[in-house]
Amino acid sequence: MSHPREGHDTKKLPPAPQSRHVRHPVLRWALLIIGLAATIFGIIGIFLPLVPTVPLLLLAAACFARSSERFHTWLIEHRHFGPLIRDYLKGSGIPRRAKVSAITLVWLTIPPSALFIVPVLWVKILLFAVAAGISLYLLRLPTRTDSHNSNP
Repeated sequence: MSHPREGHDTKKLPPAPQSRHVRHPVLRWALLIIGLAATIFGIIGIFLPLVPTVPLLLLAAACFARSSERFHTWLIEHRHFGPLIRDYLKGSGIPRRAKVSAITLVWLTIPPSALFIVPVLWVKILLFAVAAGISLYLLRLPTRTDSHNSNP
């Protein structure tokens, strides 16, 4: 039987080893549920521009890596989502379009919420700090060039 990753340029990207799985059943189920929710919202993000797809799929992959080898392998090997996650895990980065979209949406959604909806000053400051933190994190990630031409 051939390995499911054959044919992919994964630079020795192994499946999530069983030893890295969380042993506590409640925490394992929590990670699995968070991973499934992140996957669902990531899929919704394909159709709704306010929902960031790539960060949610990365969160799902991280949760599945610690909770379910089956779901982790499914996500990593997925025809559309897999290339985004594999490139990130290999250090190739995320597509420029995804990076720009995520940062733009952060700044189009968080400041109006902070300024016009949230009445408490410290929460407003916290929201701006979160937006800045997300932006800095995304800017520091490697940007994948179009030469990879993975199907996102």
